[in-house]
Amino acid sequence: MLSGDHDLPDGIGMARLAWTRLPTADGAGAEGPVPVPASPSSAGYELFAGGVESLDYEVIENYAYREEQAQRSKFWVPYYVMLKWLFSLLIGVGTGLAAIFINLAVENFSGWKYAATFAIIQHSYFVGFFVYVVFNLALVFSSVYIVTHFAPAAAGSGIPEIKGYLNGVDTHGILLFRTLVGKIFGSIGSVGGGLALGKEGPLVHTGACIASLLGQVTCGCAAGVAAAFRAPVGGVLFALEEVTSWWRSHLMWRVFFTSAVVAVVVRSAMNWCKSGKCGHFGSGGFIIWDISGGQEDYSYQELLPMAIIGVIGGLLGALFNQLTLYITKWRRTYLHKKGKRVKIFEACLISLITSTISFVLPLMRKCSPCPQLETNSGIECPRPPGTDGNFVNFYCSKDNEYNDLATIFFNSQVMFYSLAVVTFGTAVPAGQFVPGIMIGSTYGRLVGMFVVKFYKKLNVEEGTYALLGAASFLGGSMRMTVSLCVIMVEITNNLKLLPLIMLVLLISKAVGDFFNEGLYEVQAQLRGIPLLDSRPKQVMRNMSAKDACKNQKVVSLPRVSRIVDIISVLRSNKHNGFPVVDRGQNGESLVIGLILRSHLLVLLQSKVDFQNSPFPCGPGILNRHNTSDFVKPPSSKGKSIDDIHLTEDELGLYLDLAPFLNPSPYIVPEDMSLAKVYNLFRQLGLRHIFVVPRPSRVVGLITRQDLLLEENGNNVTTELQSTSVRGQLNGKMLSGSTHLGHPLLDSIVTEE
Repeated sequence: MLSGDHDLPDGIGMARLAWTRLPTADGAGAEGPVPVPASPSSAGYELFAGGVESLDYEVIENYAYREEQAQRSKFWVPYYVMLKWLFSLLIGVGTGLAAIFINLAVENFSGWKYAATFAIIQHSYFVGFFVYVVFNLALVFSSVYIVTHFAPAAAGSGIPEIKGYLNGVDTHGILLFRTLVGKIFGSIGSVGGGLALGKEGPLVHTGACIASLLGQVTCGCAAGVAAAFRAPVGGVLFALEEVTSWWRSHLMWRVFFTSAVVAVVVRSAMNWCKSGKCGHFGSGGFIIWDISGGQEDYSYQELLPMAIIGVIGGLLGALFNQLTLYITKWRRTYLHKKGKRVKIFEACLISLITSTISFVLPLMRKCSPCPQLETNSGIECPRPPGTDGNFVNFYCSKDNEYNDLATIFFNSQVMFYSLAVVTFGTAVPAGQFVPGIMIGSTYGRLVGMFVVKFYKKLNVEEGTYALLGAASFLGGSMRMTVSLCVIMVEITNNLKLLPLIMLVLLISKAVGDFFNEGLYEVQAQLRGIPLLDSRPKQVMRNMSAKDACKNQKVVSLPRVSRIVDIISVLRSNKHNGFPVVDRGQNGESLVIGLILRSHLLVLLQSKVDFQNSPFPCGPGILNRHNTSDFVKPPSSKGKSIDDIHLTEDELGLYLDLAPFLNPSPYIVPEDMSLAKVYNLFRQLGLRHIFVVPRPSRVVGLITRQDLLLEENGNNVTTELQSTSVRGQLNGKMLSGSTHLGHPLLDSIVTEE
């Protein structure tokens, strides 16, 4: 067998020799852990504060992986593709059903609450107020209790955490099944309880949780948006623009298919519910703002007030983000550290304040006579208590009158949104789409009223300006452009407004970006989620890879390591990746690959690979493992070093790491600019990059033409690997059917 003192093979081995020549530190040899100069990420501190950890998206091309590749038949690729499409179908159906269940529950709880309240206030206003407050308190208490005692990761909208996950950062617990259950039932309680929030953000998290069961989180994000807004195209663009860091063309088709399935499921359920089989649901619950028959055209004279709406949206959106940041920081520093009871008390207190305001303020507004409505419009004035619609009769002296403030407050989808800043950040599932829409609609309609009075000759509708105000606030707060534009067009069913929506979104985003970052980025920063922006900072262009890691040290492991040394390394630091070092021809240290902490823990727990000899093992090791043994469950902490229990005799044994390491980690020269390293790291979804001295020789140069391989009798088309954090298909890693030839690792392990 090949020992550490034998020569490396020619060809690719010499290239590896040039790229992996690393100096030893403090004269350490290959008999124990070797500290070597570190790379930007191989220092291993990927476990951030708050239980946030980097993800391994890269395919680990070890022996078990190659063996599975070689054994797959020619039917594997079509089988794999069909299974992916089946998963996309199931994700769409599951997310659509979850959205329908949430809306049914919210609408019926709200309907029962309003029906009881309006029936009681005919006899006693104070008793009706008491019933209303108690009903809301019960629902909010159920929500906050579920979150604090059952699923802590279900708090908030969940979009910052999902965005971090698709950016390569795992917040433990965000995709667990209990989080899915907590998100669904918590959303029912918080939205049905009258808090100033929406369920659209939580629906995105719900879709991601459902999709994580099938290994396709991106499809779940798009499905959640499609279910919340009935906007399938907007859902696809939301996943592309807002949450994913890197995108592949074949993923676009599956995401679009999933969103289309959601739209079909939701629309079918709504049509079925129109017959009265869903209780108080009716046709409500899902956002729809149909103004297809509204303002037909607009004048260039209206562009100025519309631009003003965009400026107002950018200013108010930036202010909203800053206020929520300050309040959330204060809340976490002084309130939430005191325990679960304080979180419950806080949510119930906000519920009490919200209920009181929404019940008292309508009394300060005089009732208005009902407008003349078409008989076939389906709209009633005033509407029956507990049903979805407009024109609420609240303490009006006449039967044909309505209270406009009560119309706003007593509706399951429309809350008192001035409390949105305070409510956002409590320990309940909370979204900001609906509050943002209503806040923006307020000042948008106000501008529209001034435009109607100023341009008396123009055919101006205030509702159009309300829509533009909603778009401007969302753009100024969330900084979404393309996806939000399409979502607004889809929910309004009016393509003529597209240029106007684009205008206000561009202006509001530009104004908001001048002051701070978007809402999701601010919240991710507050939660300690280290998102990588789409482009590197300017200072990185004047730094090299060596500059970024000059103050770091990383602990490497020899190819054949003693068990006690491995245990010592794992206990003494929190590194998640270790270079594996062997001895070259002249005794110099050569890095032959990268071994992950999670893989080491699997090997230590199984114990089947322990050996008495300090020499490399033979190829028989291949039959002991497959790739499914090394796959980490989604959003889970996985194995811990504390779970490993070994005897004294086992601690004295050895382990050959060569068959289990990644023999081809990404490597950059030490003088590469940090900006270039940043782009490589983000675009490829990496977790570790080795920084090495400048190589001494070149064995070849690959161009685009070299990658355009054609399948014929003499060679095999190499399919780019589709990576996944989770293994599928009986626990096996999904990838193309290909054998990778005989790289360096084959020669190291199998050479006699």
